[in-house]
Amino acid sequence: MFQGTGSDVGKSLIVAGLARALANRGLSVRPFKPQNMSNNAAVTADGGEIGRAQALQARAARVPPGVHMNPVLLKPQSETGSQVIVQGQVFASADARRYQGLKATLLPYVLDSFRRLAGEADIVLVEGAGSASEVNLRANDIANMGFAAATETPVVLIGDIDRGGVIASLVGTRAVLDPADAALIRGFIVNRFRGDPALFAAGMDLIAARTGWRAFGLVPHFADARRLPAEDALALERGEGARAGGGRIRIAVPILPHVSNFDDLDPLEAEPDVDLVRVFPGSAIPGDARLVLLPGSKATVAGLRALRAAGFDIDIAAHARRGGFVLGLCGGYQMLGRVIDDPGIEGPPERIAGLGLLDVATRLAPQKQLGLVAGESRDGVRLGGYEMHMGVSEGPDATRPFARLDDGRPDGAVSADGRIFGSYVHGLFAHDAQRAAWLARLGGTSAGEDYAAGVERVLDGLAAHLEAHLDIDGLLSHAA
Repeated sequence: MFQGTGSDVGKSLIVAGLARALANRGLSVRPFKPQNMSNNAAVTADGGEIGRAQALQARAARVPPGVHMNPVLLKPQSETGSQVIVQGQVFASADARRYQGLKATLLPYVLDSFRRLAGEADIVLVEGAGSASEVNLRANDIANMGFAAATETPVVLIGDIDRGGVIASLVGTRAVLDPADAALIRGFIVNRFRGDPALFAAGMDLIAARTGWRAFGLVPHFADARRLPAEDALALERGEGARAGGGRIRIAVPILPHVSNFDDLDPLEAEPDVDLVRVFPGSAIPGDARLVLLPGSKATVAGLRALRAAGFDIDIAAHARRGGFVLGLCGGYQMLGRVIDDPGIEGPPERIAGLGLLDVATRLAPQKQLGLVAGESRDGVRLGGYEMHMGVSEGPDATRPFARLDDGRPDGAVSADGRIFGSYVHGLFAHDAQRAAWLARLGGTSAGEDYAAGVERVLDGLAAHLEAHLDIDGLLSHAA
């Protein structure tokens, strides 16, 4: 099990790289994260949803993603509350206090999923959540030491040197842990090092001496990590994955609270002809944007309010009047309509006006639509991806669907002038033909690269990086 001294120290990436490295060695590997918190989720072939990081780790292990790889997924839908997904399906909605009380109920699901994976693999790589030193939350913990203790899983602690204070964070974690929990830790990894490794040799020795833990490696910064899907929305704020602007086709993306499935942006951002601009509240949507793209949202009504509070509605209306293209995906599609009717799904029952750029009305519903889809857009181009939404959108513009799915269902809507689009299909731009068609529509050209093959190359590079800088044989010697 790989736990961290804090959030975003690189746990997900380390597990993904090790999954590919061990798979390359001929081992049957499964990733597992007992509890995750993310609005960047993936749909599995068995009809559920898990955190995007676990789907990427499954890909690294060369196995299909399944619901048991992330049995508890928390999807924040307010500042204090989350939708609780258990073994792929909606289980409850809970604020932070109520969720603490739910943990004892959820532990049997976590253990059931773990045992299923352990029974089908040579090795399970477990990723913790947040910080191992959150001892104030140790009671009923299912994400870190609580899980490790319940399953007697050996732990490796990861610290991030890039953020500073890595010696104190690792030694401090040892100091605050209960002795029984600390005894589960077999060693540590220092991640994201930049510079001459010899300069930190004394630091590694000091950590080992103060903690009694084995040093498993000092991992240099892996620059190509930006090419892999990020799980945390903080990556959007830091601009991770973003290239320096320079493409001819400017695409503007308003970033709102509770943005979800934002890896929809990654394939576009990788295109040399595209300058993808993330626009945060306090900034204006660039007047020279060819496309305004509204991504998904876990809280569509709250997101629509935030969009108006930021003045983005005025910018988008002006963009549309100038003849610009607008695309809304999932929650973004719902925002483009005339009205959103919430009978009490996201909060108190209410009816709120949408942006009015598509003549459709959306009614939110408790049943979540989940599934992998394929089909053809109205211009005859193949597409593939997944659905993950709660609600139905109907109206005159929906009689001009964006796509027809292979199961016969229509998807989305297109305005009468052919410039405003809405779709419920996530992963649209990861489909090479569909991405190329969109760039042609905007007056650009796709580089013609196979996006999926590019991700595979990065995973192989990450595996080689960890083989060079981690004592993987030493890690395997401590596997339970």
